[in-house]
Amino acid sequence: MNIYPKLRMLGLGLAIELFCLPAPAADLDRAAIEQLLAAANKTHPADLRRKDLTDLDLSRLDFRNADLWGADLRRSNLSNSNLSGLNLDLTVMSKINLSGADLSNASIFGVHMGGANLSHANLTGSRFIANLDRANLSHANLSNADWGVDMKNQPMGLMRVSLNNANLSGANLTNANLNKALMRMTNLSGANLKGAILYDADLSKANFSGADLTGADLSGAHLKDADFTNSTLTGTKFTGVKDKATFRGLDSSKGIESAVFD
Repeated sequence: MNIYPKLRMLGLGLAIELFCLPAPAADLDRAAIEQLLAAANKTHPADLRRKDLTDLDLSRLDFRNADLWGADLRRSNLSNSNLSGLNLDLTVMSKINLSGADLSNASIFGVHMGGANLSHANLTGSRFIANLDRANLSHANLSNADWGVDMKNQPMGLMRVSLNNANLSGANLTNANLNKALMRMTNLSGANLKGAILYDADLSKANFSGADLTGADLSGAHLKDADFTNSTLTGTKFTGVKDKATFRGLDSSKGIESAVFD
């Protein structure tokens, strides 16, 4: 008797059964995390290192006395939570909801945050080297954020923040450092970019319509087909930029007479 067809059918049935099993649950639920946070302090932080915290509602929690290094936070809701000053390096944060969260002075290095929601988040003074492609940072506060390349610390080659196709409309980027950032087709409409450092950034097809770039440094930036309609360019530095002929809306921008071109 030929048993191979039966074995094949058994294997197919097992594969279907395994495929239909529910996804593994997170290591902890919200109640357990709340208990850990309530008992934690700076000396003895809540140990959430490398924990699976996927798909949880962790909104409005105070994580300042927690250790989240390397935790898996995919698709979790941390909206309006306090993560100020935390080291979130090597966490897993794709499609996370951090809208309205406090991430001031936080460190996020080597993290994929594609599609994350950081709208209205407080990111002042933060240090990010992460992939934020397609992320929503509308009306976020990035003032004094340091998301630029540190050329003195590149042991694994050039590592930089990526904000391609991200939404930064209405965001506050006053004095933010985004040198060498990847920001192709990024929406910066209505953003405050006063004093921002964007030299050598790739801003091809970026939307600066209605943005304030007073005193911003875009020296050497790639700006092919960038849109400056109704933007403010008082004292903006475009030194070394070769794509001026492709700029859109430049004739409607304000302060263009004091912008620096060469």
